[in-house]
Amino acid sequence: MEDELLAEYDFAQMEGGVRGKYVERYRAGTNLVLLDPDIAQAFPNDAAVNKALRMLIQVAQRQQSNTGE
Repeated sequence: MEDELLAEYDFAQMEGGVRGKYVERYRAGTNLVLLDPDIAQAFPNDAAVNKALRMLIQVAQRQQSNTGE
């Protein structure tokens, strides 16, 4: 595999970059989901989405236990 970077790139002179800025988030694991615009309007933040999904899981589990599946 050949190096495709040009010799003109001098990363030592680049400013503003932070090495490992997102490493903790990466290690913790992320699961990004893109919501359709109409769905996103219904939820002000990620906590609201999580709350709604947890309630949906509970309803589904109750339904499942009531039907004996």
